[in-house]
Amino acid sequence: MGQARIAQIRSSGTWGSALTSDEFAAIRSVGFDPVGQVFGAAVYSVGHDGYRCPATWRTLPDPQVSGSGDPGSFGPLVRAMGQARETAMSRLVAECRQLGGHGVVGVRLSIGSFPAGGPEFLAIGTAVRAEGTAPAPGVPFTSGLSGQDFAKLIMTGWVPAGLVLGISIGSRHDDLPTARQTRVTTGNAEVAGWTELVSESRRDARRQLEGDVRRFGAEGVVIQTMPLRVRQRDCPAQVGRHDHVVEATFTGTAVTRFATGGPRQARPTLTVMSLNPERDQVSRFRI
Repeated sequence: MGQARIAQIRSSGTWGSALTSDEFAAIRSVGFDPVGQVFGAAVYSVGHDGYRCPATWRTLPDPQVSGSGDPGSFGPLVRAMGQARETAMSRLVAECRQLGGHGVVGVRLSIGSFPAGGPEFLAIGTAVRAEGTAPAPGVPFTSGLSGQDFAKLIMTGWVPAGLVLGISIGSRHDDLPTARQTRVTTGNAEVAGWTELVSESRRDARRQLEGDVRRFGAEGVVIQTMPLRVRQRDCPAQVGRHDHVVEATFTGTAVTRFATGGPRQARPTLTVMSLNPERDQVSRFRI
C-alpha cells in the first residue's frame, strides 16, 4: 500500500506536506524543498506485558522500572513498544528515500493502544531535499522540530540526526505506609512512595533517551514532549489493595554540529532548561 501511494505521488508531479505556510517559508529560506508527505505505522501484539506485583515476591515495595530488567517489571511491554516504534519510523524513512528526500521534518509520533490490543505507533512528517542536490546515499535524517526550528538549527551550524525516544513504565505496590499517607485524616502530606515512583520512572526514561542519542552518534537532544501518565490497577496478590503504574515518555530530536573532520571528546551530560516562560518547556542534554 505504501509503495502504491509513493508511486502515485511521483507520477502526479506534485507534492503534499504537513507544513504550515510559515514552516514552508522557513525551510525554503535555508535551502530545502518539500518533496512529499511521508507516513509510517505499526501495531504490535503483546502476549504478556511482564508485570507482576512486587508484593508477590518481595517484602519492600520499592518502585520497579522497565529498564532495570527486574522480574515482574513491564520490560516485555516496553520492548514491544520499542520494536513498534522502530518499524513505524523505518517505514517513514523508506518512503522519504523513495521520494528522493534527504530527511523528514516536522515528524509527529503518536503512541496509542490498538482497539484489539497491543501498542500502536504512528509517524507522519514531510520529506525534504536540499536544493540542487541528488538524493543522498545514506539514511535520511528524521526530526520532530517544526519548520521554523529546523531552519534556526541549520542557520546556527547544527543538523538533526534523528528522532529519539525514551520510554519507561514503573510500578509500585501501595503498601500500608502509602495507604496511611493517602487517608483524608492525614491532611496535607507528601506520599513518599508515589514521589519515588514518578522520579524513578522519569530517570529511567531519560536513560533510555540518552541511549537513543548515542545510537545516532549525536551530541545532544532537543526535547519536544515529556508526558507522564499515571494509572491505578488492582493488586493481583492482595485483595482490596492497589498498585500504581507510571508511564514516562521523552521524545525529541538528536542534533549534532556540522562535520569538523576531527575526533570529538566525550563530555558529561548537560541539561539546559528554557528561560522563556511563554514557550513550551525545552530541555537539551549534551552527551
